[in-house]
This record gives sequence, C-alpha cells and structure tokens, in this order.
Amino acid sequence: MTALNHELPALLEYWLPQQRWFAAKGRPVGAVAVHSSTPLLTDGEPLLDQVILAVRFDDGSPEQHYQVMVGRREHLRGELQHHEIGRVGDLLAYDGLGDPEVTDWLLTSIREGRRIGPIAFVPEPDARLDTDYSGRVLGVEQSNTSVSWGEQLILKLFRRVAPGLNPDLELHRALRSVDSTEVAALQGAIEGELDGEPATLAMVQDFAANSADGWRMALASVRDLLAEADLRADEVGGDFAGEASRLGETVAVVHDELRRALGTGDGDPRDLAAGWHRRLSAIAGEMTVLEPHVDAIRAAYDAVADLGSAIPVQRVHGDLHLGQTLRTPTGWLVIDFEGEPSASHAERVRPDSALRDVVGMLFSFNYAAFHQLLQWDPSAPPELDQDSQLVWRANEWCERNRSAFCDGYTLRSGLDPREHSALLRAFELDKAVYQVLYETRSRPTWVDIPLAVIRRLTTDADSVQR
Repeated sequence: MTALNHELPALLEYWLPQQRWFAAKGRPVGAVAVHSSTPLLTDGEPLLDQVILAVRFDDGSPEQHYQVMVGRREHLRGELQHHEIGRVGDLLAYDGLGDPEVTDWLLTSIREGRRIGPIAFVPEPDARLDTDYSGRVLGVEQSNTSVSWGEQLILKLFRRVAPGLNPDLELHRALRSVDSTEVAALQGAIEGELDGEPATLAMVQDFAANSADGWRMALASVRDLLAEADLRADEVGGDFAGEASRLGETVAVVHDELRRALGTGDGDPRDLAAGWHRRLSAIAGEMTVLEPHVDAIRAAYDAVADLGSAIPVQRVHGDLHLGQTLRTPTGWLVIDFEGEPSASHAERVRPDSALRDVVGMLFSFNYAAFHQLLQWDPSAPPELDQDSQLVWRANEWCERNRSAFCDGYTLRSGLDPREHSALLRAFELDKAVYQVLYETRSRPTWVDIPLAVIRRLTTDADSVQR
C-alpha cells in the first residue's frame, strides 16, 4: 500500500492526461495525489485497489477527483499491455478495467452484495446479474468507461467522482421503481465515499442489444437528403420524421415516469430568468461574437420573468440530445442521466422545467442537420442562415424533424411545447449561448450552428420552430 500511494502519483501525472475520459485536457496539471485507496484483491494475482485521485491544477481552478481501479501483476501480457500505468514496487500497475479477471470479480461482488471497507457492491431487488461471458472494455465513451458482458450486461464506471448520489444512478432507480421500459433496466451499483459523503462509483444495466445511436441515425438521414438534389425531406428513403415523432413520445413518457416516481413542484420564472442572465453575462464578456445579440437575448429572458405564474418543475434528464438515445428493435431508449457536464451536482439534481429536455432535443436536430452539411460541403456559407440551396435543404430537414418530435411529445403528454413560445424561446437561447462558448473552445468550426439559432430567434421575436 505504501508503494502504491507514494509511487503511483508520479506515474499518473503523465498517464492521466492521455486518457480519453480525463475531463481537464489542455489544462496544466500541477499535482496528482492519492486521495484515498481501498484494497479489494489482496492475495495472489491480480492485486486490485480502488483508488480516488486528487488532481490539482496550476491555473488555480478547483481540484478534481478521478477514479481508477488499479490492478497490479508481475507481467502484463496481451491486451493488458495497452492498459499499463507503470511500475509500482516490484509489480506493474495497470487500469484494471482492461482485465477480465478484475471486471468479472466486480460483477460477482455486486451479485453477492459484498462490502469491503467503505465500498458497497449493491444489487437491485430481483437483479439479473448472471452471465456466461467475460467482461470486455468498450471504447465508445468519452467521460466514463464501460465494460460489457456479451449483449447481456454493461457496467459504467464513473471516472470523475463527486460527493453525492450520481443523478444517473438516482434517476435510473426512480425509473425502475415505476417499471419504466424507456431506459435499460438498472441491475446494480458500486457505491462508496468521498470526503465522508456518499459517492457513486459505478452502475450496471441491461445491455441494449442490436441498438443504433440516435445521432448517427439522424446524420445518415441528412446525408440521404443532401444526396438527393430533387427530392424533399419527406420523399427521401432515409426520412427520419417517423423516428423523431416516436422519440418525442418516448421523452414524454420518461417525463411522466419521473413525475410519478419523484413528484413535481413549482418554479419561479424570475429565478429561472436570473440564472439565464448570469450565464449570459459571464459568457458574453468572453465571447464578443454575442455582443450584437445581447439586448435581444435579455429581452427574451425578461419576457419569461414577467410571466407571473409559476412554472411546473420536476426532475429531468438535463443534458438530452440525440447522442443520449438508442433505437432498439422495440423502440427508443434514453441513456446517461448525469446532467450537463459543466453543472455542479446541486444544479444537476435541481428540479427544472421539462422544456429543458425538449429544447435539448430540438437543438440536437439543428446540430445534426448543419454538422452533416458542413461535412458534406466544407465551402458552405459561413453563416448558416444565409440563402443557399444546401442551407435550405438542411433547414427543411431540421424543421420537419423538430415538428415531428413536438407532435410525438404532444401526443403522449397532452402538452404541446410550441404553445409555450416565450419559455421555449428563452430556453433555446440559453442553450445556444452556452453552445457558443463550448464550440469556440472545443470545435471552432461548429460555432456558427448555435450562432445561426441566436440570429433566428433574435431577429423574429415570434419565431418558434415548428
């Protein structure tokens, strides 16, 4: 244990920024320390320790905590060589999630309900955790790491750890309590502590076999449209509107299930608008491209503050977009309920208007249409609301699918989001302001996608996409 705590941090200062799930790439890492470690396998090979790291930054930003299941063996063979961290004492340390012996032990521990020190392996009531397969790391996630057992089970290990029950686990438990079929069934979890408070370490769900990612399906549909110069969106073989409508129904059902499981409340529109104003002030001070639109955006926020009546609030997904959906042979599933990555834990668990999720999906249709357009024709107009044939066709696809999603949502919820135009418009502007900052920092070639939304919504005060 002494060797692990003293020798591991120096290795991780190089190793950690190379991992795709490390959320602070590009920031100067000042120091990495072992915040806590719990021995899980202590005899023979492999040795295994659950380690929480404290990462400090030279720019003075807040410390972050990351989780690594550290395995140790005398030799690393085959695929394990790709997971090596470095030598600790007489053994080689590696990321244990790449080791089927480790992941199978984790799954067995959940099935048997073991507890080791502060770590509890918790099966859900009547959980189905038996499998004939060995665990295999999936390379599809950016912020966490998932391990699958065939097409039966999937474990998601949360890499960045914070005090409090992770909303992803909390909301899946709530949805399981009302027998939801719109999410992959939760089967178990690994829970621990951070700074004396409960913390979520991992969760296990049914594997969504034979599923397709909603984002990729939408991109394929746009690509089909752009390839057909003389056909409208509803005439193309890859028309997505039917799926968009079914997806709207699914989101409405999830919202109803969350209301039944966790209740509802009333929100003050003035508080909502005040939060939007704060975000705009912070971002506009850095993003001068927003300057021509600030007054119109603030007017949209003030229109919500002046509504007078309370806004119904409930627990919501919080970061809903096409990439958080899966199409299975039987219908749509919603995944990843962690909430907006940049938000604090308190913000992610705060009840909100269901329109936040609706706007997340509507915005995602904009992204699918215009991202695919930029891939199709890099010389497309720099301002994506200009008049051109390709832009017109992308807008046609976007309008058709936004409308279909709202139709499906209305069918199941009885609430047409388009009837709440002031609130919908303000939510969409807040989303666009945030995305301008994100794209400028991460994907500068995409920044005109949210800017085009802002120009549309601030040019026509009555504009609400249908």
